[in-house]
Amino acid sequence: MDTSGTNLVEKKMLIMTVMIMGVSTCLIALLPTYAQMGIWAPVTLLLLRVVQGVGLGGEWGGAVLMTYEYAPEHKRGLYASLPQIGLAMGLLLASGVIGILNSLLTKTQFLAWGWRIAFGLSVVLVITGLWMRISVKETPEFQKVKDNNLETTLPFKEMWRDGNSKRIIAGMGARYIDGVFFNVMGVFSIDYLTNHVRISGSAATLSVSLAALVMCFFIPLFGHISDRFGRIRTYLWGSLFVGVSAIPAFWLFGQSDGRMIVIILTLIVAFGILYPIIYGPEAALFSELFDPKVRYTGVSFVYQFSGIFASGITPIIATTLLQVGGGSPLLLTLYVLFSGIISALSVAWMKKLEVAN
Repeated sequence: MDTSGTNLVEKKMLIMTVMIMGVSTCLIALLPTYAQMGIWAPVTLLLLRVVQGVGLGGEWGGAVLMTYEYAPEHKRGLYASLPQIGLAMGLLLASGVIGILNSLLTKTQFLAWGWRIAFGLSVVLVITGLWMRISVKETPEFQKVKDNNLETTLPFKEMWRDGNSKRIIAGMGARYIDGVFFNVMGVFSIDYLTNHVRISGSAATLSVSLAALVMCFFIPLFGHISDRFGRIRTYLWGSLFVGVSAIPAFWLFGQSDGRMIVIILTLIVAFGILYPIIYGPEAALFSELFDPKVRYTGVSFVYQFSGIFASGITPIIATTLLQVGGGSPLLLTLYVLFSGIISALSVAWMKKLEVAN
């Protein structure tokens, strides 16, 4: 069967996600200031960030499915975890670029125009991504769907049929702890350490970067562990461990008296070692939620749409809970624990939905 036409269509979709993500990022570097554009400056920035999110959903889904479906069946957890390392590498790359710019520019220069360089440099990643996507071929599983004429022209509509709605809800619930914990430990912790523990912003960023470096090695490790002990079992217990870990982590932050060794080790254990228990197996777990004909759409939707409540509003919730608690992180850590319990229950539900284990 000649599938060159459909291959071209799929390839265009893969290229489109790169362009959506890349162009919106580059446009942020060229965004006019408030003085030049008024209220439309922040509005445009918000719109570009939304477009980035749409592109990210497609990018993530495409990357993990390529590795998952090409992998030997007994190594799919390991292979699908490899694109996940991009999260840690992205943190390291962003921290490195910002660190270099801060060392070369004054604070005034960085705030005035230096930050635009960081966004503008993304053009290099866009070109690299386009080259990779132009060269890529269909995975064996998706090609089989095409050869058997099982593909659907409306995968988003098809995604909600045949009991998939339950799988979507279970998937979004499972990702709850991922989005919450990443934003609390990888983003909000920098603000907390700077304003409450009173260390410098560069020291806080460095601590998170070191944890991200360690994470690069533990993500594939736990992807491999999920191949041996099962995706559901690994992710379920990981959700609980990660949720609980926020409590001692923030207690240690408060008791550190600004000692960097305590702060760095705490972040390495919580963010660099424990967080990969869920982030490593996550790609394979979500891939196994859906049939190949709707897998790309289903995985991308679960990952991106769940980000609205799991990731997008977490910094706001964290700030609010810290204020309500009078500066104490107790309520915040209990919220993280709550998200871990929800994710564990959602993964347990997946087993009843007969998701591959």
